[in-house]
Amino acid sequence: MVLNVVIMAAGKGTRMRSARAKVLHRLAGRHLLQHVLDAAAGLGPSRTIVVTGHEAAEVERATGAPGLAFVRQEPQLGTGHAVQQAAPLLDDTGTTLILNGDVPLIEAETLQALVSASAGGKLALLTVELADPSGYGRIVRRAAGTGGDEAIEAIVEDKDATPEQRRVAEIYTGVMAAPTHALKRWLAALRNDNAAGEYYLTDVVRLAAAEATPVVGVAAPNETEVLGVNSPAQLADLERRYQRRAAALLMAQGVRLADPARFDLRGDLRCDADVEIDVGCVFEGEVVLGEGVRVGAFCIIRNATIAARATIRPYSHIDGEALGATVGAGAVVGPFARLRGGAELAADVHVGNFVEIKNSTLGRGAKANHLAYLGDASVGEHVNFGAGSITANYDGANKHRTTIGADAHIGSNSVLVAPVVVGAGATIGAGSTITRDAPAGQLTIARTRQASFAGWKRPTKKSR
Repeated sequence: MVLNVVIMAAGKGTRMRSARAKVLHRLAGRHLLQHVLDAAAGLGPSRTIVVTGHEAAEVERATGAPGLAFVRQEPQLGTGHAVQQAAPLLDDTGTTLILNGDVPLIEAETLQALVSASAGGKLALLTVELADPSGYGRIVRRAAGTGGDEAIEAIVEDKDATPEQRRVAEIYTGVMAAPTHALKRWLAALRNDNAAGEYYLTDVVRLAAAEATPVVGVAAPNETEVLGVNSPAQLADLERRYQRRAAALLMAQGVRLADPARFDLRGDLRCDADVEIDVGCVFEGEVVLGEGVRVGAFCIIRNATIAARATIRPYSHIDGEALGATVGAGAVVGPFARLRGGAELAADVHVGNFVEIKNSTLGRGAKANHLAYLGDASVGEHVNFGAGSITANYDGANKHRTTIGADAHIGSNSVLVAPVVVGAGATIGAGSTITRDAPAGQLTIARTRQASFAGWKRPTKKSR
């Protein structure tokens, strides 16, 4: 079946009080429009058209995807006017599904049910009952209490509704599916003789009813799926709803969250059995936690794979960036550690407080427990990298690599100036600056001889 998808994303979002287009505000790490596009993609549409308007160029740059088409609504004269701009691109056969770019939590399964209800030539509306329906278009049926989906005869916008109609709890969610050939006919017949002087998409219900086209309602599974974003407060509310849902799914899989209300997922998190996550943790991008992993409080983990039984202690920051980061089985990271892109920790590695690792591999059992930096380094098994030591990997123009052999010991406050090789079993004396290769199995010291100077005095400030 041919399926057209039209997503309305032209609005300014005045109540957001932001220079950014409303659909580009972020929820769970992705902008609102991307959530809607992802849901629509789950249906395998023949074509997807996004209607842009306010900050159109920025929206289009941020939303580029294969097979995506854009049309512009300038000026913005209502929802019906928005879909009219997309009409020339619609395939006359099949069904057209109309979505809103600021309703981010709609599910593909719900949309599929709506499309299925429209098949055979019906106009299908996604509806829901709200405790407070203020601001939404109300569903008007032919006879109160009939309960039949085909009893729908109109949608009345909130600002045009009578007091009696405003008491109706069932509202139109802004999502509909219609036979494309009929939708084009209805769009051409829209008029703007209303309080706002706009072309309402909801008027197609009246036009369909006048033609005796069946108008059916499909109830949304819950209100969370169909709530839109019009203000920062509504965006924050949807963020918490999303996070509560994500936390519930993880706990159903056996993940132990210390407090589901203090958990944030902004990407994809996959967990094996017996994972424990303390409060205040944020997961972004693609994250995999192996069996028995423990994540301490207030950690941020992005684009990383943590192997079985590893421990990430509190306040650690793991950001694999584009290269990714890996932590081996039984390794211990933190507290207050930072792993960057290309960090690869083998099994049983220890990385302690205020240690930063970037584009480096650490062999099994290696340790860097305090106040250290390892950048562009290959570190062998059971190396002890002392407190305050660093690899100086950047010469001001190019990056260079440091290689440290197995069982080497790097004394505190040492600087290894890359490119340099420290042989297996070597020891670097504390405070050394190493600029040449250090032989395996030997002690290497590179520092000036200690001297004391009698009679030396500190400089003093000159009196005015």
